[in-house]
Amino acid sequence: MNALKKLFGGNTRQFGMIFALVALVIFFQIFTSGRTLTPGNVINLFNGNSYILILAIGMVLVIIAGHIDLSVGSVAAFVGISVALAIRDWHLPWYVAVLFGLLLGALIGAWQGFWTAYVGIPAFIVTLAGMLLFRGFNQFVGKSNTVPVPEDFQYLGSGYLPEIGPKTGYNNLTILLGLIAVAFVIFSAIRSRRTAQALGAEVQEGWVMVTKLVLVNAAILYATYLFATGRPGTSFPIPGLILAVLVLIYGFISAKTVIGRHIYAVGGNRHAAELSGVQSKKVNFMVMMNMSILAGLAGMIFVGRSTASGPFDGVGWELDAIAAVFIGGAAVTGGVGTVIGSIVGGLVMAVLNNGLQLLGVGADLTQIIKGLVLLAAVAFDVYNKTQGKKSIIGMMMKNFGRSSENAPDETTSTKEVISKEA
Repeated sequence: MNALKKLFGGNTRQFGMIFALVALVIFFQIFTSGRTLTPGNVINLFNGNSYILILAIGMVLVIIAGHIDLSVGSVAAFVGISVALAIRDWHLPWYVAVLFGLLLGALIGAWQGFWTAYVGIPAFIVTLAGMLLFRGFNQFVGKSNTVPVPEDFQYLGSGYLPEIGPKTGYNNLTILLGLIAVAFVIFSAIRSRRTAQALGAEVQEGWVMVTKLVLVNAAILYATYLFATGRPGTSFPIPGLILAVLVLIYGFISAKTVIGRHIYAVGGNRHAAELSGVQSKKVNFMVMMNMSILAGLAGMIFVGRSTASGPFDGVGWELDAIAAVFIGGAAVTGGVGTVIGSIVGGLVMAVLNNGLQLLGVGADLTQIIKGLVLLAAVAFDVYNKTQGKKSIIGMMMKNFGRSSENAPDETTSTKEVISKEA
């Protein structure tokens, strides 16, 4: 037990969602006769859920800031249909069409951010109006028709890393990507340990760090093997690559930058943050605009995967993204949450949905189970807080030795957050 306490930082329940994810994978692997962890199923799982995970990255920043965005599904659908029409009618190259979609998402986000940040209308109301508004625009602009996109644009949502180098029976680029990920994890852990030693802070015992690195890197290498050994023509999907880049970027922004700390401060206590010099209106404007940009990207990825944009794209996406964030440990009141936690929460829902489909469970029972999982996850986190314990996922990165000095949790005051900028 003492070894476990050292390995998990003194509280084994802080990794509850990680354990839940692993348990779900093992459960479905057993009861689906090994169909869960096949290369084809894992690739399809990432392809089919990457756009929701991208939405979760933006949504966690919105929720940390103390807001919620109900319009992301409609915004994604409107951007998707607009880009499809622009390619068809204006003959835009695929890369120009992507830039057009991101710009359109930014304009929509600026519109919603203005009403939220500078007029003072609650984001719940603004985005509820946006959900209706942009759903209507989607059907008006597209005339409720399905608009196909060309093959080069489809690569954005359904492409794979190409084959390069000698034939080895594996996708060489996927193997290289996995090895780079392993090297990055090891480098980050060593750098964090040296930084802690230089500052005179307490560092983990050597065997604890090595054990964590072995477990994390074993998971990375196994996932690399699955992606690299898929059927001919498949490998690590392009949407998964986009998602990985966004996780790195937004993980860094939320944990290592001034704007990231300001987002936590505004969500934790807006008035105290303003007294400390934080421009809360600017922060609120930026998180709302960022959310719509990512919604536009998610919409384009979905259109690329489905080969066409339709009038019913994006329905219910906002609920999936919000569920992923709350399962990942974000607080309803704001100020708490991590990008990694939201991805873990999204993967829990994705694996649950995929496993139930493999078992032949109907859509009605699947929705019931997903609702109960969401309720149980949030209730368990609330219970921990009422007992004076820290959030399950809010402390996750601390025990990996990476973001304990940067990502605030619910026990961090606004004053402490701001003081870290000095």
